[in-house]
Amino acid sequence: MAGTGVFAELVDGDGVFKYYSSGEWKKSSSGKSVPIINPTTRQPHFKVQACTQEEVNKLMEEAKTAQKSWAKTPLWKRAELLHKAAALLKEHKVPIAECLVKEIAKPSKDAATEAVRSGDLVSYCAEEGVRILGEGKFLVSDSFPGNERTKYCLTAKIPLGVILAIPLFNYPVNLAVSKIAPALIAGNSIVLKPPTQGAVAALHMVHCFHLAGFPKGLISCVTGRGSEIGDFLTMHPMVNCISFTGGDTGIAISKKAGMIPLQMELGGKDACIILDDADLDLAAANIVKGGFSYSGQRCTAVKVVLVMESVANALVDKVKAKVAKLTVGLPEDDSDITPVVTESSANFIEGLVVDAKQKGATFCQEYRREGNLIWPLLLDNVRSDMRIAWEEPFGPVLPVIRITSVEEGIHHCNASNFGLQGCVFTRDISKAILISDAMETGTVQINSAPARGPDHFPFQGLKDSGIGSQGITNSINMMTKIKTTVINLPTPSYTMG
Repeated sequence: MAGTGVFAELVDGDGVFKYYSSGEWKKSSSGKSVPIINPTTRQPHFKVQACTQEEVNKLMEEAKTAQKSWAKTPLWKRAELLHKAAALLKEHKVPIAECLVKEIAKPSKDAATEAVRSGDLVSYCAEEGVRILGEGKFLVSDSFPGNERTKYCLTAKIPLGVILAIPLFNYPVNLAVSKIAPALIAGNSIVLKPPTQGAVAALHMVHCFHLAGFPKGLISCVTGRGSEIGDFLTMHPMVNCISFTGGDTGIAISKKAGMIPLQMELGGKDACIILDDADLDLAAANIVKGGFSYSGQRCTAVKVVLVMESVANALVDKVKAKVAKLTVGLPEDDSDITPVVTESSANFIEGLVVDAKQKGATFCQEYRREGNLIWPLLLDNVRSDMRIAWEEPFGPVLPVIRITSVEEGIHHCNASNFGLQGCVFTRDISKAILISDAMETGTVQINSAPARGPDHFPFQGLKDSGIGSQGITNSINMMTKIKTTVINLPTPSYTMG
């Protein structure tokens, strides 16, 4: 159970979950808390501490001090502790999954999978870090014109310092560890600001790192209202790097953060292009999986289908048949479609639906909503003047736009201000490669729905979809900087001859 057993010390006497600083679970001096609303009941389910700016200052100072010692810790020892944390994440997947079910209405099976996947990510990161951080480069000067062999250059990767990690609600554990593990193996300290919806699951995850025995002050987890500590965190002078997953807030952060490395994944409007030679059964299965998994609340969800007119009727019929089989209901029952995370999210989605209806979209199902629960909806004959053609619903509503040429599909994809992922379905690999090259997205999937994983693959967005690249290796490299030492010799040196 959440907040019991080994996790009992996370909760204070009033039932409010504590924040983590100095290797201890603490109550905020503010005396205030932030409620976490259960998306299913729309009632408060958990509470977390509303931390103050003074508390942020203190944990930042501790993070800076702890990082100096951690950077001197042998690489094998850092990896050893990460492996312990990974094992604890898997061992305690049940209480972590329970939090995800209650906080973000994630189906039970998927919630448990997120905990296990997170443990696997941490272990892989430990192994990858040992390999790539244990290597350097040796350069000699006479490879550049005009120089003799009088200089030896040694290069190595060293940590940046204090990393601020801010994940999104939809994968509050997995997205958090995808930032925490690379930071730690590289010798950095970490300050985690979890999303409000998902904060308790994140606190349970942090406790697994605590139980693994990481040094005090190296890992901090601060909860509270964004209006009070959001800008204070992202603009803090002791932060040396920000890794953020979210929406438009990331653009604001990037403008305020100053001259520090940024890793931003900010959502997408992932287009799925269906050619007339595509395997329509395969395409339909992937459209439903990609568009409606976790109620469409995924950055890499299929957000618009661009299908050739010649096969559009057949494809829509196949997708409709699969949508009809999706179960709708409680996350505790492992329903395919569960309530979206907040009432404001549901209202936004409904606004897109109303706009599409007013402008003549074809509703393949009746629009249904009960509270935060929205039944899956496929909208056919969507036109470019409809909001749903361009805006990201982050819900179980999927538009279909009929196209008459491949160029039309590519044009629609590239006209978006987003550029995270896209996909193309065709039996012709030459066409697939040409379309992939033409699509202005960070990744293109061929004959499969968009996906962030496997977690060691590069993951990046173009345009408003982000800055930098993620994936375990890329994140480790991004959270380090190159340090060079040049040895100057009195006379040219040659190994042999």
